[in-house]
Amino acid sequence: MRKHRTPEQWQALVNQQRDSGLSASKFCKQENIGYASFCNWRKRLSDQAAGDSADSGEAGFLDLSSLMGAAQSGPGWNIVLSL
Repeated sequence: MRKHRTPEQWQALVNQQRDSGLSASKFCKQENIGYASFCNWRKRLSDQAAGDSADSGEAGFLDLSSLMGAAQSGPGWNIVLSL
């Protein structure tokens, strides 16, 4: 009989696998978990965590205009790209 797990239970299993030092395949065999289901949930939870950190208001870039004063005192960069 299949066991239906909540997202919280899957997150706990993903954490256990990570902390165990076992490969995902070996962990799934040991815990009698479907490997494909485990991988799908691990990806789903990872994608959710990445989306949550992006929504947290943390900037994913650095405003370089604040560094311009220091860069102007030196020789600076001259980059030429040819395609």
